[in-house]
Amino acid sequence: MKKRVRLMMLFLVFSAAGQAQNFCGLSNISFQPGEKITLKVYYNLGSIFVGAGEATFNTTLEQMKGRPVYHVVGEGRTYGSYDWIFKVRDRYETYVDTANLLPLRFIRNINEGGYKKHEDVTFNQEQHTAVSLKGTHQVPACIQDVISSVFYARNIDFGKYNPGDKIPFAMFLDDEVYNIYIRYMGKEQVSTRYGKFNAIKIKPLLIKGTIFEGGEKMTVWVSDDRNHIPLRINSPITVGSIKVDMIGYQHLRYPLSSMIGRR
Repeated sequence: MKKRVRLMMLFLVFSAAGQAQNFCGLSNISFQPGEKITLKVYYNLGSIFVGAGEATFNTTLEQMKGRPVYHVVGEGRTYGSYDWIFKVRDRYETYVDTANLLPLRFIRNINEGGYKKHEDVTFNQEQHTAVSLKGTHQVPACIQDVISSVFYARNIDFGKYNPGDKIPFAMFLDDEVYNIYIRYMGKEQVSTRYGKFNAIKIKPLLIKGTIFEGGEKMTVWVSDDRNHIPLRINSPITVGSIKVDMIGYQHLRYPLSSMIGRR
């Protein structure tokens, strides 16, 4: 089975959730329906970072089989001027139970450099199963998908951790369960193309793929306020490096109090 981690997937990798014994049943205290976050991806091959594409997260409140759910859509696309190098048109969707922030359904439609894939997964969190287009899989309790884990992680209380601590989680993707983690690195100020922020710094454990090497080579900064939105992501890749910055937001649940000044 191919394990692909590509350019526009970077906007997902700041995600983290917890194993069942640690983080099952968190309540949402960080985001609200109507929220939109926009990120810009910059590619570096020499000494200059060039804008390659954008990614967005949109959240709405809907119903699924009588349950209220957060419907989160993550979309990534390269700019037309970059399409000739590596064209990306990705759409990820998750339907998350508002009661416990666990996914009930995950949909992925990607077109990356001519590689296309469709994935549709239904989760039964009580039975610990994930039903994909290829069959039924047993999964750990409180399993997450790549989008639900982003929003689950935003409700983690990082104040409970010390620099260097690992926060493990289980994620289902491509009909496989991945047991990975993020390492909490502490707090610091970060300057981005949007502005200067007080931030929480983390390093996710990456799955080795066609673009990224495995290990803790990526660094992520999220806002040190109650929103916990991504601010900047830096990572080396097979050729060169990339940088992702938050460039816009709408309808955050709280004021972006971590911002020290706008650029």
